[in-house]
Amino acid sequence: MDATLFTLIILVVVFVLFIFKTVKRVSQGEEWIIERLGKYNRTLGPGLWLIIPFVDVVAYRVTTKDIILDVEKQEVITRDNAVIEVNAISYIKVTDPVKAVYGVQNFADAIRYLIMTTLRSIVGEMELNEALASRERIKTRLRDSISDEAVDWGLNVKSVEIQDIRPTPSMQKSMELQAAAQRERSAAVTKAEGEKQAAILEAEARLEAAKLDASAVAQLAQGQAEALTLVSNAMGENQVPMTFILGEKYIKALQEIAIQPNSKLMLLPADLQSTLNQMFNKK
Repeated sequence: MDATLFTLIILVVVFVLFIFKTVKRVSQGEEWIIERLGKYNRTLGPGLWLIIPFVDVVAYRVTTKDIILDVEKQEVITRDNAVIEVNAISYIKVTDPVKAVYGVQNFADAIRYLIMTTLRSIVGEMELNEALASRERIKTRLRDSISDEAVDWGLNVKSVEIQDIRPTPSMQKSMELQAAAQRERSAAVTKAEGEKQAAILEAEARLEAAKLDASAVAQLAQGQAEALTLVSNAMGENQVPMTFILGEKYIKALQEIAIQPNSKLMLLPADLQSTLNQMFNKK
């Protein structure tokens, strides 16, 4: 091979390598961190840039798009000692690439772990029912709690969403058993209360009936007393009308006994004739 041609090829290769090392094209949505001799030099935005080969080095390529961080599911103990599972998802954006790469070793993991620890702290201050019904409040408190740390790392926490928050399977089973026991207790209390009210009403009814019976007996006795008084006043010393009335009732009673289905004989008193003679022949 001709020495001139070989030299030309070498020069072309060196030129291409020089261009490759010198010219850098940064895509939209990215920023590059340039270090010169191991020290931060500058930040390259989207476009074409020239750097010094073998002196300047592209140390970090940082995306400026929204980053989606999935916070894995974790178990959290509430204030009333209930165990729930909760996971979240966060949307962050790098606002200062220099702080993001030099302020923390891995900003994505840092935010993820920060969300996990803060979430445990917030939920741990709540009772079970409050935690299950307070997604929006948990989300707001979580975002406010990590925003200051995120700013120090050159990040903006745009949103934190609670994906799922529910009791663990064992806790769910315990809650179901507790709910069933509560329903049985409520049913037993309701039944006992009903029986109590029925007994009270029955006792009140018996009391009212007794009062009415007593009142009826008193009124009957009073009526009989008044009738006897009237009869006594009407007869004076003459006992014939009274004897006649008693004899009539006596005969009627014997007749009723005689017509009963089980009655075989009719018994008459031995002194009936004498009594009737006295009633009708008394002078």
